[in-house]
Amino acid sequence: MNKRDRRLIMTAMLIATFMAAIEGTIVNTATPVIVGELGGMELMSWVVSIYLLTTAIGTPISGKIADLYGRKPVFLLGTGLFLLGSILSGIAQTMEQLIAFRALQGLGAGAILPVTMTIVGDIYPVEERAKAQGWISGIWGISALISPLTGGLVVDYVSWRWIFYINVPFGAVSALLLAFVLREAPARQRKPIGYGAMAAFAAGMTCLLYALMNTDPHAGGGGNAASPVFFLAALGFLAVFFGLERKAAEPLLPASLFRLRMIGVPNASDFVYSAVLVAINFYIPLWVQGIYGGGAVASGLILIPVSIFWPIGANLAGRLQMKFGMRAASLTGLGITIAACVLMAVPDIRMFPWLLAGCLALIGLGFGVTFTVHTVSVQSAVDWNMRGSAIASNNFIRLMGQTIGVAFFGALLNAIVSRRIAAGGLSGELTAADVNLVLGPESGHAGLSAAALNGLREALASGLHVIFVAMVVLAVISFLVTLRLPKGGPGTGAAAAGGTAASADSAGR
Repeated sequence: MNKRDRRLIMTAMLIATFMAAIEGTIVNTATPVIVGELGGMELMSWVVSIYLLTTAIGTPISGKIADLYGRKPVFLLGTGLFLLGSILSGIAQTMEQLIAFRALQGLGAGAILPVTMTIVGDIYPVEERAKAQGWISGIWGISALISPLTGGLVVDYVSWRWIFYINVPFGAVSALLLAFVLREAPARQRKPIGYGAMAAFAAGMTCLLYALMNTDPHAGGGGNAASPVFFLAALGFLAVFFGLERKAAEPLLPASLFRLRMIGVPNASDFVYSAVLVAINFYIPLWVQGIYGGGAVASGLILIPVSIFWPIGANLAGRLQMKFGMRAASLTGLGITIAACVLMAVPDIRMFPWLLAGCLALIGLGFGVTFTVHTVSVQSAVDWNMRGSAIASNNFIRLMGQTIGVAFFGALLNAIVSRRIAAGGLSGELTAADVNLVLGPESGHAGLSAAALNGLREALASGLHVIFVAMVVLAVISFLVTLRLPKGGPGTGAAAAGGTAASADSAGR
């Protein structure tokens, strides 16, 4: 493949990544306006949740089909579904319609995101993959920075419907570039697709993610009463899925992948590490509003250092990996994250907002290094015909780590806040659900007494401090797991011991 074609394909991948990345967050800005026009306040959270759910379901399925039938058809189909879901979301007349169309969008994103990283692994040699992943990470950082402002401007000066319509030109350009430039001749394997296993997986993951997303961290009973039923249903469907997988000629998530150290170790590490990431995204804004007394804008701005330093870390990962090897590079990123989490767990951090911003910059740097190294490790562990499944497994594991992390940290915060309220003698006046009364100056504190207000702030600070300590523990666990990663760089003798190095000719397919 010549350099011109490679640059055009990479441009298409960057455009597609930007489109899918910004769509995951830009809707948050428009949700109140959407509810005001369409109604359905009780369904508001599902506008975002359904997108994440169907993305999680579509990721491993798309990765497997891409291995069997090629990257291009899966990418084009995923882009088509995403754009169709975008157009339909823009013309939705009820909240139920919008949720259904957002589900279609999520299925498209579930094909776009893993196949994008798979194509990058196909067209770049091993020594250039970390650099290419750094560009992808940069796009994620840019989307995180501009999506709140872009969403606000579109909603205020045009219409909330255009946050969906705006995807069409980006998706069209990306699809056309890939359709005309990428030439691949995959071995069309005449092997049966396990539709039964796919259906069981989709049903099981739907039940599991529904139960997790409906575990209300501020509910007095600990969550939705229906959650246990969905957990049991998930276990049943997933048991059927694993039974079918053992007999399948082409399993959706081949167990052999997880036995390769260059895949199994990054996946296990990223499952735990992703929980740290979701804690940052969810609970740092809560700290800013509840402890510092800042507003929603301030809580969003505090996360900017993560978005800025993540792509810097991703670009640094390539140099570290080629000079010191995968394991040393990955452990460097994790070490930076652990140091930042330890500083955040200092009890008096509320006195030092600048220290919090510095910690978040370090966390962005650490995640940029480690996630990039792990992505390259997974890409390089297998040949072309298994790379889609390998990348999809890593994306899926990260998403599950974040989803389970949300439920875990939510339950932990609720328990600690409730205990502190009771210990302060305020249990007759307040509950953990009253924490929202201290979130930012615009809340007005609902006429709380000074004692009650201080009690809530102290309870919230205690709960968040425990979460910061838990982040240290999880980051250390991820560090210990990563010690099993091969020492050398991808494709070297040391690394190849943990998995099969990628074929040199795969980039030309």
